[in-house]
Amino acid sequence: MITFDSVSFRYDGAARPTLAGVDLRVEEGELCLIAGRTGSGKSTLLGAVNGLVPRFTGGELHGTVTVAGQSTHSRPPQEFAQLVGVVGQDPLAGFVTDTVEEELAYGMEQLAIGPETMRKRVEETLDLLGIAELRHRPLRTLSGGQQQRVAIGAVLTAHPSVLVLDEPTSALDPTAAEDVLAAILRLVHDLGTTVVIAEHRMERVLQYADRLLYLPGDGTVRSGAPAELIAEADIAPPIVHLGRIAGWDPLPLSVRDARRRAAGLRERLAGHLPPGPAARGGEVALTARKVTVSYGERIAVREVDLALRGGEIVALMGRNGSGKSSLLWALQGSGPRRSGEVAVPAEGAGAQGTDPGAVSARQARALVGLVPQTAADLLYLQTVDGECVQADTESGAEPGTCRALLDLLTPGIPGERHPRDLSEGQRLALVLAVQLTAAPGVVLLDEPTRGLDYHAKRHFGQVVRELADGGRAVVIATHDVEFVAATADRVTVMAEGEIVADGPTAEVICSSPSFAPQVAKILGPDPWLTPDQVAAALAPAASPEGAR
Repeated sequence: MITFDSVSFRYDGAARPTLAGVDLRVEEGELCLIAGRTGSGKSTLLGAVNGLVPRFTGGELHGTVTVAGQSTHSRPPQEFAQLVGVVGQDPLAGFVTDTVEEELAYGMEQLAIGPETMRKRVEETLDLLGIAELRHRPLRTLSGGQQQRVAIGAVLTAHPSVLVLDEPTSALDPTAAEDVLAAILRLVHDLGTTVVIAEHRMERVLQYADRLLYLPGDGTVRSGAPAELIAEADIAPPIVHLGRIAGWDPLPLSVRDARRRAAGLRERLAGHLPPGPAARGGEVALTARKVTVSYGERIAVREVDLALRGGEIVALMGRNGSGKSSLLWALQGSGPRRSGEVAVPAEGAGAQGTDPGAVSARQARALVGLVPQTAADLLYLQTVDGECVQADTESGAEPGTCRALLDLLTPGIPGERHPRDLSEGQRLALVLAVQLTAAPGVVLLDEPTRGLDYHAKRHFGQVVRELADGGRAVVIATHDVEFVAATADRVTVMAEGEIVADGPTAEVICSSPSFAPQVAKILGPDPWLTPDQVAAALAPAASPEGAR
């Protein structure tokens, strides 16, 4: 179905090619997962499938890409709309109409498909994706998972043979991600659609993939069976790392397979328990009382009480639309707050502290820093180095501070590169570095790991820990349960605008089937959270006497 024949591609001004001598074939009806580190060329490979690369990106492409026997070089991308459907990382950014039904019909209108056929296909797509009850809903009122399914439906109505998805679950909670993946699997199994997915959260997709395309970062692409190729990949989900630690061969790809083989590992862990929660948290850095946020008649946050302490990392979790982002904006002072109080202790502020919502925006940023979900909107200069220098200047930091943070998150980004030419993960890393350069006493991060690979997330977790160890209070709103398991001291779960759970990380996430990490699902009921904890327990120096 998809063939790359000696394909090489280099962006204008790039020192080396992003793709080099790529030969691969994806068969009809396959679910193909693309994996690789941030900036390795995954989005470039996806864009080459329908000719967006190089027609809309610039650069020089050699070789031939064909889809169903048709060359992307000989036909413009718009002529591939009926053959290749593309869903980007941000569904809302790609919508062009107001309601679900209108969005499903829009693409067919551009293809001059008859009204009777359009009506039939809209109904079929609504049923296929389980969104019939949403047909008249405004697109902006949908949850992230619902928007993702509508975005998929909008390209499916053209009946493409190939569906290309870039990070389809990165912004979704675990339940919504399962719903979207279930819809994708129906397309593969029932309709024979060829699906190509680039996804950093491999733990969600790897078990379903028929083929793995691994980009090691040198321009090549390795293609093969997931169980074979993942053994040599330098990025892998926690279940694979656990399998390597346990010495399992072949490596398991699903929790079910791992649990069947975990008896021996449980015996080796007998007498050991993971370390308990460290005694973290100093002085109160922020207090919120009875905070309520509403948009018209809809209440997004309902009388929330929250206390944040310096030195503590708090993960804010919950379904899409549960009120996490609204709460963060209310705490920072920039977002609407219908009622309630927020106070940050500050010198000279008095016993009540300072309310970030009652001072100027500049003063509020000095009290509480916030990196929003649309972090790339904060980039406005022409080069990466320009952004870093400006961040150092505005924060009064030592020259090179921002660049050092960026290299810690995602090494090797050229300083002369325009921020808009970076990959999604690279842009996010740059914004994180800019904001962290001048981090105030309270740092709020909204979905900061979107677009980051496992290595970058590990480094980012170290940066966040350093912030907390320096006395700052850090709140991370996220759906990334594996990152939470490895990083957070405390988890707060929201539902319908209210806090429904709040406590130590292991206690909260291990009690939830949705939010439990892979290791906890495999080794439960013992509260193991990460492969690193298991490796430490099995190390030669570990002993039952030394374990808690």
